Amino acid sequence: MPRKNIPLIGLPADVFEKDGLLYHSIGDKYLRAVHDVARCAPVMIPSLGEEQDLDTLLDELDGVIMTGAISNVHPPHFGQEPTVAHEPFDHHRDATSLRLITKVLERAMPLFCICRGFQELNVAFGGTLATELQELDGHLDHRAPQSDDLDVRYGPVHEVAIRKGGPLHDVLGKTKTKVNTVHRQGIDRLAGGLTVEADAPDGVIEAVSIDNAKGFALGVQWHPEYKASENSDSVKLFEAFAQAARDFAAKQTRRAA
Repeated sequence: MPRKNIPLIGLPADVFEKDGLLYHSIGDKYLRAVHDVARCAPVMIPSLGEEQDLDTLLDELDGVIMTGAISNVHPPHFGQEPTVAHEPFDHHRDATSLRLITKVLERAMPLFCICRGFQELNVAFGGTLATELQELDGHLDHRAPQSDDLDVRYGPVHEVAIRKGGPLHDVLGKTKTKVNTVHRQGIDRLAGGLTVEADAPDGVIEAVSIDNAKGFALGVQWHPEYKASENSDSVKLFEAFAQAARDFAAKQTRRAA
């Protein structure tokens, strides 16, 4: 008998404080993309930090999506001093996500990193981040358009050039596409072990793959999860991730038999 019919996909929680209490949460758009497009079951990974037994949790999962967030990775994790420009922070997520990425890859489990998750991936591999890209010479303004209309804020803004023959090209089947842009920070020094799969016209890295990965292992700076079912690129990305999760689940089932 199969271990499960629907792959279980873990997503790390963001932590915020209200009235003196801490809350763990995940944006609905990520859960909808996993449920509605990938046709998998989303599972929250609480951000409990160093005390958390991630291995026991990962034993039950078939893939992980590192989500975007309002917060940024705390600069000491990549060798810099924190400033107001780097805020806001989420130390609980940092303490969970950087460990989580390493453990997921050790298992050759499918991994899809989005926005903050994309930046976490670079930091986990030893890379650095740049803040306030719009203030750097020769850079576009990568922040979201100023609008109360979410379709405008998450609408496509600039093109990215996709590396021909790479895993992102294999999934999307094209060498350029137009993406949304909702970030202030970005990759500064690319970590060893990562390969650039797409970049913006100003040279900002927009997608990476993990060298020698045994399965789906991609990160993107944009937000494919927003109304994913209405965007053909997003559908391809989440469907490819879902197939990798099913394949991973099937291998786990065979090992347990």
